[in-house]
Amino acid sequence: MDEAFGQRVARVGSLADPVRRALYRFVAEQPGAVSRDQAASGVDVPRHTAKFHLERLVDEGLLVTEFRRLTGRTGPGAGRPAKLYRRSRRELTVSVPSRRYDLAGQVLADAVERTLDGAPMPDALAAAVEDAADRVAAEDRPLGELLAALGYEPRTGGGATVLANCPFDRLAADHRDLVCGLNHAFVASLARRRGGPGCAAEAVPPGPGCCVRLLAETPTP
Repeated sequence: MDEAFGQRVARVGSLADPVRRALYRFVAEQPGAVSRDQAASGVDVPRHTAKFHLERLVDEGLLVTEFRRLTGRTGPGAGRPAKLYRRSRRELTVSVPSRRYDLAGQVLADAVERTLDGAPMPDALAAAVEDAADRVAAEDRPLGELLAALGYEPRTGGGATVLANCPFDRLAADHRDLVCGLNHAFVASLARRRGGPGCAAEAVPPGPGCCVRLLAETPTP
């Protein structure tokens, strides 16, 4: 399990406690930052209990803090600023097996922008795929590591690399020709950049796993 995935799982696990989950939901639903007293009152728990769980949520990156005087007064006698909590901008998602709908969305959005500038759709899609592969290949890592990080679950053997997981599974189920075509072009582009001599991407019939395999073995992490 990679570190980033482990961190996401830890964040989800931190919400397993019902009090902590209730506090997170209460804070997330408020239009602004809330104090410990407000959070404690909102879920009907003692202040010290709210403080403990709120700080755990901060440690996990699910809440962020700020300091502000709730009275609105300034200067001597205005009192100390209160510690306030609000939901962080971090997205809380964990998918098993790994899915990368964000990558597919970026490619498609890039292609649409190119068509708005006058490019034919096939050319726009091809260019968007190449740009996405460039960004991924810019990480100085072997092809197998890049594919694993993207959720493809590469498995090597017999002179080929099978990609055991489709990172775009739900999209491919509804738009197979489009998504599988983009995926094939993307993996092929990565193979050209990071694969060894003779490494090439080949389309395979729909079934379990990815619709592409690599014909030369690609070392896996």
